[in-house]
Amino acid sequence: LLMGVVFYFLLYRPQKKEQNKRSRLLDNLKKGERIVTIGGVYGTINALQDDTVTLHIADRVDITIARSAVSHYQDSSKQEAV
Repeated sequence: LLMGVVFYFLLYRPQKKEQNKRSRLLDNLKKGERIVTIGGVYGTINALQDDTVTLHIADRVDITIARSAVSHYQDSSKQEAV
């Protein structure tokens, strides 16, 4: 029983907290926000679909990425690294 409690507080609970934080980040993305992808690409969100995000990364250069490839916000005011 003690091992179960230790497992819950040291492993399961923190992992679940991080999953919820990441889920909130991905659900709250909005057009015009500056983000960084997990590959290190910086860009501004141009369009959002259910599972994809279109990023503007340079003049006349837009890319489409999976929504799950978003790492964190670029702005320090919204910094939520996951």
